[in-house]
Amino acid sequence: MTDWNPTQYLRYGNERIRPALDLMGRINLDSAEIIYDLGCGTGTITGILKERWPQAAVTGVDSSPNMLERTQDVQSGVMWEHADLNKWVPSEPADLIYSNAAFHWLDGHDALFPRLMSFLKDGGVLAVQMPENWNAPSHANIAATARESKWAERLVPHLMENPVADPNFYYDMLSPLSTSLDMWESIYMHILNGDDPVVEWTKGTVLPPLLSHLPEEEHEEFISSYGMKVSKAYPKRSDGKTILPFRRLFMVAVK
Repeated sequence: MTDWNPTQYLRYGNERIRPALDLMGRINLDSAEIIYDLGCGTGTITGILKERWPQAAVTGVDSSPNMLERTQDVQSGVMWEHADLNKWVPSEPADLIYSNAAFHWLDGHDALFPRLMSFLKDGGVLAVQMPENWNAPSHANIAATARESKWAERLVPHLMENPVADPNFYYDMLSPLSTSLDMWESIYMHILNGDDPVVEWTKGTVLPPLLSHLPEEEHEEFISSYGMKVSKAYPKRSDGKTILPFRRLFMVAVK
């Protein structure tokens, strides 16, 4: 997978930060000594975690060097760690393991989530948010375009179509490991400006890993084909804005 483009990702930074803050708002943890932000990206939320628990040692962990370069802009006293989240192990047990919109990139959730719970202190919290928009036109049309004959052989093996399981799966897995478990779903009605905003949104997240399997000279043609489908599914409103409904799953498990 190619590295991330922080500028493209942050194009809709205000919309992307809302779920992260909503997740943080449901964490009932009066004090903390050790906090990890897994998939910290550019570190914006990591800095807010530090502000909320100023006495804690807060570490932002990400696999993207480009994203971690942007964390230099965050003057927060946070520590940064470059690591593969599939293999990450904390240096010491945590009071809080927090992850906003990262774990859908990882396979093996049946092993991942129990492993993360084992890294918590008694009374520690695992707080996770993952996107659930995979069957919506914004994401389903990526798969539809990849299945076109021109690209199918090269792209279909790399499609990520349903990386987040049904909420019942996570409940059945986490409830035996938790003293309390809070789960909910939210649909955010993002009101976006500009031309082809849904395409621009996905260019900051799900499109780059897939397009990395095509030569660069074919990227524009793929995006054009995808964009025509998306524009029909998300037409501009009379005021020129576009509404992107986006479903997300939230979990806060206390060990």
